[in-house]
Amino acid sequence: MLAIAAGSWGVYWLPQRYLENGGLTGGWGTISQMIIGILLLTPISLWRKFKGRSSGLEIPFVGLLTGSGFICYALSFLLTDVVRALIMFYMIPVWTTIFEIIFLKKRPGLERVLTLGLALGGLWIVFSKSNIVPLPQNAGDWLALVGGVLFGGGLIRLEITKTDGVFPVIFSFFFYGTIFNIFAGYILKDYLGPVPPAEAFLSMFTFLVLISVFYFIPTGVIIMWSPSVLGAGLCAILYLSEIVVGVVSAGILTDEPFGWREIVGSSMIVLGGVLAVVLAPKES
Repeated sequence: MLAIAAGSWGVYWLPQRYLENGGLTGGWGTISQMIIGILLLTPISLWRKFKGRSSGLEIPFVGLLTGSGFICYALSFLLTDVVRALIMFYMIPVWTTIFEIIFLKKRPGLERVLTLGLALGGLWIVFSKSNIVPLPQNAGDWLALVGGVLFGGGLIRLEITKTDGVFPVIFSFFFYGTIFNIFAGYILKDYLGPVPPAEAFLSMFTFLVLISVFYFIPTGVIIMWSPSVLGAGLCAILYLSEIVVGVVSAGILTDEPFGWREIVGSSMIVLGGVLAVVLAPKES
C-alpha cells in the first residue's frame, strides 16, 4: 500500500502544473489544497475533541516537520526541474538513517546498507549526468533538499509518537503545514509572485476538492500511518517508488530525458525497495 501510495505522488507535479496553468501560480495551488484539507477534516477534528479523543493539534512537531517538508517539496517544482526536485527531496533515506542512529540509537544492519546502497546508486545513475555528485544548483534544488531533511525528521517523530489512530497525524499535517505554507509564501514572495485573482480560485475550486478527497487525503493517510508500523527507515526507502513514477512520467509527458540512465537507475531503485521489504527484520 505504501509503495503504491508513494508511487502515485510521482505524478504530483501534474496537478501542480495544472493549477499553475489555471491561474493559481506561485504555489497558491499548494496552499489551496492544504486549506481545503483543513476545511474537510475540521468537523471530524472537532467531533473527536468533543468525544475526548485526540484532534491532531496536540502533536505540533509531527505536523510542522512533515507539513513543512511537503510544502518545500511542492514549491520546489515551481522553481526547478521535476527530476531535480525529486532527487534532492528523496535523499530522505539518508536523513532517516542518520536520525535513527542519533536519536533512536539504532544501528543499521547489512540489509539496510544493501538496500540503501542500491536505492542511492540508482538515484546517482539517473541524476548525476556529467557531475560526479548531483548538488543543488538553484533555489528550487535547495528547497527540495531542505524539504527532504524536514520530512525525514517528521518520519522519525511519527515512528516514536503514539497517537489515537491516524487521523490526528493527517490533521496535524494539514493544519501546521498550512501555517508553514503561509510563512514560506511570505518569505519566498519574490520567487512566487502576488496573490492570484479570486476568479482563479473559484475556477479551480472543484478540482481542488476532488483532488483532496480522492488523492491528497487518502494517500496522505497511508504515507503518514506507515512509519508507526514499518519504521522510518524502511518507509523512506519505499517512498522512492515515487522517483520511478516521476522520472518515467516526466520523460513521457515533458521534454525531460528518459534513456539508459533512467531505465537502469529506476530498476535499481525498484530492486532496493523490494529487497527492503523482503529483508526487513521480522517482529518476534
